[in-house]
Amino acid sequence: MQKRRKIIFFLYLILVVKLVIFKYPIEDLKAIAASWQKDVILEGLYTANFTLFKTICMYIDYAYKLNSFENLVGNIVLFIPFGFLLPLCMKQGCNFFVMLLNAFLFVLGIEVFQLFSAFGAFDVDDILLNCLGAVMGYCLYIIAKAIKKQKRKKERQENG
Repeated sequence: MQKRRKIIFFLYLILVVKLVIFKYPIEDLKAIAASWQKDVILEGLYTANFTLFKTICMYIDYAYKLNSFENLVGNIVLFIPFGFLLPLCMKQGCNFFVMLLNAFLFVLGIEVFQLFSAFGAFDVDDILLNCLGAVMGYCLYIIAKAIKKQKRKKERQENG
């Protein structure tokens, strides 16, 4: 069972990388990679958002024009499985801060890759929203764990 959970978590991580970094058609990715030079990195720094809540506020202000809801909710929902699955795969992942640190480092890695590769744009708000999603997933894990514990307790009372 534990091995299956780890495989599912690994496949989930691959899916996240595919959806976030390699979301464009292969031809577009090849063209982006072919353009990698020093100025691409500088452009990534220029277009990056290092100001917390800047993108979130923009999405709220222009909700009627942009696909704001999809971006905000998508960034959260995409990482709910992270917070739920990590504790199931790693004993240390049951610790909230360990889970949050792992989520933060994974998301930061993705964002830094986007910053220097031009396969997306660095956005500190994405880090916040992704980690919020992981926290929500962790809360679901805690709730599921409590329900399972309560169910076992009830079964023991009925059988004992």
